[in-house]
Amino acid sequence: MNKFERQSSSADTQTLPDDIAEELSRLPSEVLSVDDAPSLAPPAPLSQDEVRTIVISLMLTMFLAALDQTIVATALPTIGRQFHDVSNLSWVITAYLLASTAVAPVFGTLSDIYGRRVMIIISLSLFVAGSVLCAIAPNLPMLILARGLQGLGGGGIMPVVQTVISDVVSPRERGQYQAYFSSVWMVGGILGPVIGGVFAEHLHWSMIFWINVPLAAAAIALLLPRMKKIPVFHRKRKVDWLGGVLLMASAVVFMLVLTWGGTRFPWLSPTVLAMVGGAVALAVTFVWHARRADEPFLPLPLLGGSVVPFGLTAGGCALGAITGLTVQLPLYYEAVYHLSASEAGLALIPLAAVSTVGAAVAGRTMARAKHYKRVAIVGTSWAALCGLGLTLTTLPLWALLTLMAAFALGLGTTFPVCVVSVQNSVARPQVGTITGALNFFRSLMSSFTVAAFAAILLIALGADVPLAGEHHGAVNAIPAEDMRHAFRYVFGAATALMAGAALCLIMMEERPLAGPSVTQQVEMAE
Repeated sequence: MNKFERQSSSADTQTLPDDIAEELSRLPSEVLSVDDAPSLAPPAPLSQDEVRTIVISLMLTMFLAALDQTIVATALPTIGRQFHDVSNLSWVITAYLLASTAVAPVFGTLSDIYGRRVMIIISLSLFVAGSVLCAIAPNLPMLILARGLQGLGGGGIMPVVQTVISDVVSPRERGQYQAYFSSVWMVGGILGPVIGGVFAEHLHWSMIFWINVPLAAAAIALLLPRMKKIPVFHRKRKVDWLGGVLLMASAVVFMLVLTWGGTRFPWLSPTVLAMVGGAVALAVTFVWHARRADEPFLPLPLLGGSVVPFGLTAGGCALGAITGLTVQLPLYYEAVYHLSASEAGLALIPLAAVSTVGAAVAGRTMARAKHYKRVAIVGTSWAALCGLGLTLTTLPLWALLTLMAAFALGLGTTFPVCVVSVQNSVARPQVGTITGALNFFRSLMSSFTVAAFAAILLIALGADVPLAGEHHGAVNAIPAEDMRHAFRYVFGAATALMAGAALCLIMMEERPLAGPSVTQQVEMAE
């Protein structure tokens, strides 16, 4: 164990209760190696006001990334009319999603090498530069390229923000803060289409990009002066650029398969099959390279163990379920309950809003309870039962929305437990890497679930029905009973995902969280 690791481990044990710290001090040094050491946060040399300011600035930064995933959707018709091109409009969204997904593990790993301050500046700079280029784009191809640049910055924001929080807040308290960020992410996702529609209709579509400039400037002004006081855990080492390129390339090809499969090309077409083969070949090459590199871009042993694979899978299942339902439910509301497009959008609020309540409940429980993962096990099991109810019953709209809210309440408990458990299972110099990997796999799972739910609907309906936001003109042609029957399979798939998340959480090891509990904080204050 090198000097840095000894200092980190020694500082980390100071935040533990005396009995646990004493046991850790007796362990041989090999147990606390970089690969195996638990993430035990040292006391942050920051006042509560400074922590609060950092959290507010990070929430604002997170809001930017969340907003720009959805804000463009309602402005697309206006953009298409101005540029006289509607056939390639979907790329305005796809370019952002491809770029943001591919670079998530890159920014996470680089924050462990060069530090959080550098990477948050780079990610926000790329995001702002992309926003400005989007606003002044003279044609659609330039807008698509600028959205890709914006996605590079947006994809770096999420893992770096979560990593900075891990540097300033102990794991036991971190669940509450992760719940705050889950709320911001959901609010940004809900407000995005509303703000985009208002700007496109009453101002100009370019305002959806110009608004990012003052918000990003405010976030940087609040954050950077205090970043110097954040504890430093990164470790300079050689960057495995080849491994990073292979990982990003495989992710981009796989995302294109999920985007084009069943829409632009049939699933069994030579083009899609060739892309699947290319994605697999790139992934296999990445694994082969990672096993032989001295310091691989994403160490494969980091993805093993008794915590990380289960936390990644549970979080991916939960995010995939809520994303897939959010994309496809408007079709259900319009066809079965005859809601307008705007009313169908409002009907999604219980799903998004109540999930943040579940995240808040789990975060507060983590700060108090010794067996913190039980709240997520109960929550995901409850969500699976609610999903089963959605699958087997036919309900009036008010009852459906109530049951959907109950489903979201249980689902939301997964997010803080998975993020904190995964971060808590690795050494401090690897928190950024594992956080980037977590966001990467969750994004892939979301994309896969959206494509899978769409495929389920198409198979069940037995027709080539436009889905995922392009269905408004075809809804009236779908019999309500047919749509109700088809969605039973979608609800069944969401139920299976939540049951899988519950099983993963049961199998995941529950390691002690560093930091004082709420009770201990009160006692120390007294």
